[in-house]
Amino acid sequence: QVQLVESGGGLVQAGGSLRLSCAASGHALSRYNMGWFRQAPGKEREFVAIIRRTGASTSYSDSVKGRFTITIDNAKNTVYLQMNRLKVEDTAVYYCALRYDGAWFIQPKEDDIDYWGKGTLVTVSS
Repeated sequence: QVQLVESGGGLVQAGGSLRLSCAASGHALSRYNMGWFRQAPGKEREFVAIIRRTGASTSYSDSVKGRFTITIDNAKNTVYLQMNRLKVEDTAVYYCALRYDGAWFIQPKEDDIDYWGKGTLVTVSS
């Protein structure tokens, strides 16, 4: 089993920044990719960003590319999402996601994810 614990959500004004963290723990975390999805009120959960365990590859949704940066500290099994120039439409619950076997998806869907965090709320005010 794998546990994912997110932190760093909160309230920020449009144009501001936040950094989310997600720590993974559990059995045999040797090959995995981690990332973030989000779900806005009344909408389906959508992909945000993903990174290989080595940090060698990253992928972003078009809506956040150039504003968000995903990084990983694989010694700590922790992934970060630096969110800059936040917009009101970035308001959502952000979920940490982990693909256990290291399979790489440029634009993963929910079915491509093995484990989920409980989510952390990001609210961007105008």
